[in-house]
Formats: sequence, C-alpha cells, structure tokens
Amino acid sequence: MRPVDTGPPRIRTLYAGFVALLAALLVGALVPVAHAATAPHHTPARPAVKASWPGNLPNTTGGRDYYIDATLGRDTAAGTSPATAWRTLAKATATTFAPGDRILLKAGEQWQDQQLWPKGSGSSGKPITISAYGDPNAGRPYIATNGHVPSPFNADGTKNPATVGLTGAIVLRNQQYWDIDNVELSNDDDFATNITSGTYVRDGIMVSINADLLPSGADSIMDHFRISDVFVHNLDGPSYWQKIHYGAVDFQVFGSKNYKSYGTGGYHFKDVRIENNTFENVELHAVQFAFNWFAADSADSGQYDESGKWHEGWEQLWVRTRDLYSRDVYIGHNYAESIGQGAIQLADTKNMTVEYNEVNGFLKRYDAVSCALYLWAGADSVMQYNEVYDGPNNEYDGTPWDLEYTNFNVTYQFNYSHDNAAGWMAYMGNSSNSVARYNLSVDDNGVLVKNMLSTNYSPTYFTNNTFVYDGADLDYVHDETFLSRVYFLNNVFYNTSTTTATPWYRRTGALRQAVFSNNDYYEAGGTHSVQEPADPRGTRADPRFVGDPADHVTGAGVDRIRDAAAHFALRDDSPLIDAGRYNPHLGTEDFLGTHLYYGDAPDIGIAESTVGPKVANPVDDDPVEEEADNRVDLALGKPVTASSTHPGANGTLTADKLTDGSLTTRWAAADDAAYPITLDIDLGADTTFDEVYLDEYTDSGTNPRVQTFELQRWDAGTGRWVTFASRDTGIGHDLTVSGFGSVTTSRLRVALTGKIATEQYTPTMTEIAVYDV
Repeated sequence: MRPVDTGPPRIRTLYAGFVALLAALLVGALVPVAHAATAPHHTPARPAVKASWPGNLPNTTGGRDYYIDATLGRDTAAGTSPATAWRTLAKATATTFAPGDRILLKAGEQWQDQQLWPKGSGSSGKPITISAYGDPNAGRPYIATNGHVPSPFNADGTKNPATVGLTGAIVLRNQQYWDIDNVELSNDDDFATNITSGTYVRDGIMVSINADLLPSGADSIMDHFRISDVFVHNLDGPSYWQKIHYGAVDFQVFGSKNYKSYGTGGYHFKDVRIENNTFENVELHAVQFAFNWFAADSADSGQYDESGKWHEGWEQLWVRTRDLYSRDVYIGHNYAESIGQGAIQLADTKNMTVEYNEVNGFLKRYDAVSCALYLWAGADSVMQYNEVYDGPNNEYDGTPWDLEYTNFNVTYQFNYSHDNAAGWMAYMGNSSNSVARYNLSVDDNGVLVKNMLSTNYSPTYFTNNTFVYDGADLDYVHDETFLSRVYFLNNVFYNTSTTTATPWYRRTGALRQAVFSNNDYYEAGGTHSVQEPADPRGTRADPRFVGDPADHVTGAGVDRIRDAAAHFALRDDSPLIDAGRYNPHLGTEDFLGTHLYYGDAPDIGIAESTVGPKVANPVDDDPVEEEADNRVDLALGKPVTASSTHPGANGTLTADKLTDGSLTTRWAAADDAAYPITLDIDLGADTTFDEVYLDEYTDSGTNPRVQTFELQRWDAGTGRWVTFASRDTGIGHDLTVSGFGSVTTSRLRVALTGKIATEQYTPTMTEIAVYDV
C-alpha cells in the first residue's frame, strides 16, 4: 500500500504508528492493485489538519490558476477552475505557463505512471507555482512516476545530452522562478525490490541547467527556486556510481563538452530554498547540488593552482577560478531517512546555509564512499544545528560530516551526531580556513577525524567540540597522517570505556602537524594512552556534565537539538570552566547561543558557562598559532638549485619551493630525471647545524617515492661534496635526520639516489629545513 499524505516526523510517539496505519487503511480502497504492497518501511506521523491548501487561497502574484483533477478532470476543459480542471499531467507538460501562474493538483488524487514537466519561467516577484488545492483533510496530491522517465544514457553507456536532467517525477530544465510545495512524489516501479544493477536514474524533483541547449546569449543563471512541504519516497537505482547524481531533490548543471568550452561567471543556480521536506528510501541522495560536465573527469579537466598543486578534474577547483558557484542557497528543516548514499551531498556552491536537517540512516544501499551531510568544492558556507545518526560501518568515509576537497571558508558548528559506526568527520585536504567548532559527537565509534589526503592552504581548527566515545569500540582519533597544520583547541575527549584507553592513531607521526592546547582528556578507566598528545595546558578531569553521558538525548527531533547539547553543559563546579583558551576561530557564541565568553577564559567543550563577568570584545593576546615549531630554519628563503625540474604546472614546481616554509608548495623532478637527483641549498655563509628536515609531497594519487638519499656538505678546501649522512629507509613525511653531530658548511646538498621499487614516477618534495638544536 502506498503511503498516504505524510509529513516530517517531528513528534515521535507511540501513537504515530497507529495514526499512520489508520490513515493507510482508510484510503486502501483507492490504491491501484499494482502498487498494493509497496509502502516504505516507515511512515511518518500524519500532520495536523491544514487550515487550507495553498491552492484554496487567492493567487496574489497576478497570474492565472490551472487545476488538475485525476478523477473528474478533462484535458479538453479550460483548466482554469476546479469545475473545468484538466485530468493528466501531460496536459500541463504541454503547456507554457506565464509568470505568476499556479499549477494546482487536487489533494487526495494520484497520477500513476506520469511525469510533470511544465514549460515556461516566472519572473521576479511572480514565480510559477506547483501546489495543492481541495479538501484540507485529503492527502497531498501524489505523482507516482514509477520509473517512466527517459534514460540519460546512450546505447553505448555515454551520457545523452538531450535526455540528461529529464529523470524526475517533476522536471525543470533551463527554467527559473519556480515554487514547488505540498506534493508527494515517488519514482520506482517496484518498491519491494532493491535495484543493484543496470543503468537507472530516477529523481523526485530534477532541476537542471543544460548548457548545450541554451541559445547563444541566453541567461545561464537560473534564479529563485522554493521547494517546501514536499514528501519524496521510493527512488531506486543501482548500487554503484553511474557518474550522474540522482535523488529526491536534485540540482545539476549538464554540459556534454569540457567545462572550458563554456563561459565563466554563469551556469549556476541562485536564490534557492529547500525546507520542511521529508525524504524516505531514496537513492542516491535526499538533496543534491552538483556540476556534471561530461568531460570533467578527463585529464584535461584537472588544473594546477597558483602554488603548483595539482587538482584532479573531479575536485573542481575550476568552479572557483571560473566563478561557477551556485549561490545564496538555504537548506533547512528537512527530514531524511534510509538514504542510499550521502543524504545531503552538496557541491559547487557558496553562500550556503544548511541547518536543522535530520538524517536518520545513510549509505544504506550504496557500495561506495560518501558522508551524510557535507559540501565540497564550495565556499563561504556554514553547516549548523543538524543531527545525523545510524551511519554505516565504513572503512573509508561513512562519517556524518566531511571537510572535503577544495572548500574555502566552510564551517561546521552546533551539529549533533550520534551512533555512527564509521566515526565523526572525514577530512580530505586542498582546502582553506576549515573550521569545526561547538559540535557534539556521542558514540561515533569509528575514526573521529578520518583521512587527510592532501595538504591545505591554511590551518584547520577543531575547537570546543565534545567527543563522547567508547575507547574499546573506537578505531582511532585519527587514522592517517595530518599533512598540514591542524589545531585542536578546547575540546573534550571523553572515553566511557573502563577497560581501554583512547587509541589516538595507527600511523607513526600521525599527529605530526597537530597542535593540541587546552583540551580535556577524560578516561573513565583512569588509564591514559601512551599515544595521548602533548598538551601542557590540557586537563585530565571529569568534565562534570549536567547529564549522564550514557543517557544522551535521542529522538527529540532536530528542532530541539539544543536539548541534546544542554545535556553536556557544565555544572557550576566543573573544572573545565575558564580552562580554555580564546582564539578568533571560536566564533561569537556556543551551541546553546551563549555569548563567548564569560569569566577569565572560555570554557572547554560545547557550552559556555555564564560564571564570571561577560567579556564583550575578546582579544587573542596569546595566539595558539605561536605554539607550533618556532625554531629558526637556517635554510628558510635560501636559494636552491635542482639538477632536474618538472616543466609542468605552469612552471610552479621549482626548487625555490623547498625553502619557502610552506608545506602546500612543492618541487618536482622531471619525468626523465636521472639519479642521483641533487638539490643544492646555498646558505650564503658558513652555517652550523645538527638536524635536517625533509618532507615528500603526497596526495590521494601520489605516494612517497624516495628510497635512498645522502646529505652532503660542500668542502671549500677540496672543492668537493662530502657525505655526512645517508639513509636507505626512504623519506616520506616529516623526516628529521640527526645523529651526525655538528656540521658547518656554506652549502648543503640533498642527493636523492634511488626510488622505491614500486613507484613509477620521480620524486616530488615540499620542504627542506635546517636547524641547529
């Protein structure tokens, strides 16, 4: 039996299931036999009776109203009143509507095996609307497209420029100024069977820009979309990546050629609000924003940035450099349950706010990596007050949140995740000013900060988060190696296990670029791990939370997310009050909306106590950034001569990058370089040192490559290079070579004498530093 009118499950009581069952039974006689056993596994509680459907109220935008009644309507009628309603969605699909018009579907009616693709665009202040009219006690009008959409693929498996984007129950293509609300949608021909093979792409609402079909000189920016109070369920597709996103609400830009064939500063969406919707049993996503240039994953689609760092085409740095971001997007107060892949997967967007969304189960049927709610290749955006739970046990991503590739100024704050087996936050790299602050994580017993596959443009800040986990079940705090600076400031690490201390890392040197300050490390078993990071200003005290961590709040609904946070506020006698440290990346308020800060210093954890005087305008007079390695690098800024330099990356892979003090820049040898490859640093005068620091460049596709090397000094008396240290165990990351005593010379040579046998390419390095300890 198909689900009847349903709404977001804001109230979860024992009565909800009874009410939903009763509602389903009352309309059972109206459901077509072919769909008799096809309800999703969960039906949200029926909402309160509406005062009226929007279509029962006057049209205030100056347009004309068109009515569609699946039972009593006639396509030969005028359609301009309930008494002269059309019957089929095909009639509306064949009609071009004018600004201010409304397409009104009769409540309680169904349109089986039909798709709605009305033509035309609204205008500023006069959007075209799809909504409901009729009996307020009837369910939402229901479009059950049942998979009757064109394939976006050609016979040979390539994408079809003519049919991509036409895969929704409701479709809009190269159209703008549309409002869609109060409808129910599904798009699957067999609710009971999970599709695991083939090429099927089915959406609920598919909004696209098709760059190939825009006439010359046409507007390539699609403005103003409102999607609200929509229920989308049962969208199915195969459990593998088809290189086309699909989902309940899907915004995509399509183009059959490489993105470089199109203009700059266009091809994006603007002013979009997606709110108060419910999504259940959908593939791949509940909400999706993306580009889909057909050649975006080719070798020609990658690019080097200004520092010489290579970005694969799928990283989409070109969205930033060509200003192709969608912008001014709000996604809020949506409920997503049992989502096949990532629930709210967002890309290529700036000025985005994503808040008060609840994700109950993600990566349920997809056999590749993703996360619950995240943005990549985005900028200037915030994810806040969201709740995620019931995530998978996944070796790779699978976390609720993700600080993804090519993000600039993206903040995760005031979010609540719990009971996610893969961990808390995926963390990829190639980003700038990533901040995760005042988030609550309970029993995300996988990896708290998962992966780091490339260096960042600037440091990342994890501040005032509260992590409650079972050390016996936790994999690690961090599983890979931080490749560039990360600050952990004012966080609570609360291990509930009485038998197993916190496992901090699995790779030696994993925390090499991490600075820990003013964190609290509580071990319920009383024993601290030998891996616990050095934190001279940290504490090991019981935080004395207001509530018992074992009884954390669940099921309250995302609109009451602060109730969950308040459970982990501090009692007035907590030793964490005033034990933190101010930094501008803390922001201006805590999870509960309390001003930062009161007293002598900020508190540790997600909630600020109001004990002590209010500090109205905090000043950072003791920057944590100064606690990094501040030894004097005697090679900093010195000239470097390489025996071989790679000619690519617009000439940015030069040897001077080795002494510029930045791990985000690099030198690379030419592909045909002969060993030994030498790197000569001119120190300018006799210089004494006893340590040499070396670091290779790696990312998701680049491994360490050096197996053997020698360190040599220039002997001015003999005019020869003299070896004073050698290694055959490689370089990798953060290798400090010492134990050779004290060397004085005016020139230092790093001679790379052999590569790792399994590596094909020549070396690439980020830094050479010299110290006198």
